[in-house]
Amino acid sequence: MATTSIHGIIAYPVTPFTASGDAVDTGKLASLVEELVDAGVHAIAPLGSTGEAAYLTEQEFDGVVDTVVGVVNRRVPVVVGVSDLTTANTVRRARHAQHAGADAVMVLPISYWKLAEHEIIQHYATVGAALDIPIMVYNNPATSGIDMSPELLFDMFTEVDNVTMVKESTGDLTRMVRIKELSGGSLPFYNGSNPLVLDALKTGASGWCTAAAHLRPQACLDLYAATQAGDFARAQQIYDELAPLLRFIVSGGLPSTVKAGLDILGQDVGDPRPPLLPLRPAERSELQAMLSAV
Repeated sequence: MATTSIHGIIAYPVTPFTASGDAVDTGKLASLVEELVDAGVHAIAPLGSTGEAAYLTEQEFDGVVDTVVGVVNRRVPVVVGVSDLTTANTVRRARHAQHAGADAVMVLPISYWKLAEHEIIQHYATVGAALDIPIMVYNNPATSGIDMSPELLFDMFTEVDNVTMVKESTGDLTRMVRIKELSGGSLPFYNGSNPLVLDALKTGASGWCTAAAHLRPQACLDLYAATQAGDFARAQQIYDELAPLLRFIVSGGLPSTVKAGLDILGQDVGDPRPPLLPLRPAERSELQAMLSAV
């Protein structure tokens, strides 16, 4: 199953909420996605951690999928995060994404109980058997509590239907190197750790999954282009300028920091949904200074 078209800057849209916070503002979501596509990002990935997928009802989840896929309208690939606590609802979400027209789904193993490797494999196998589109395996133990080794990721690539790519978000470059070694370069991997992006792209990451594209889209695109051209001096210069912002948005929690950044830039997309909270005044001032300096 081909995944070569999924590369470059894979932008995560936040999920805007109404002023009361009790509904998704699909109009603002559509505008955000249109801006990202117009800016030139290479793919859109709604409903990951940044998109607050864990805090949406199923009706809201489906509405976000339908809105994003409709706005993108095949101009770039759409990779929908479909993760859920249960395998059954992960399958439901994945099938909805496929039916809506998504190009791929992203699956993070989430569980109250720590999963054994055979349980992780079965989870992905069940999702894969229900789909005709590729699965991006998402490894992010900081949010899921489950850490998948490069060896396990490679085993699923070879054994599980539709598992065709990996998003690695541990911030450990050696894992990406190991994935490349195990697969002989046949397993595409994507960087999900913002501060690690330059080293990841140098190592051979097929793309950078990032919410920073909301705040500095051209810098993100320029960084990727410079690495692809082998102009690593230029890439280092761009990275050095971006690095403080990349570290800040991760350390402060992506939904809260990116929504605050958009508001600073003149786009009110509502607050994150509790238990997440907006940035505190000192943090917001720090972010405003970063955005004003460029």
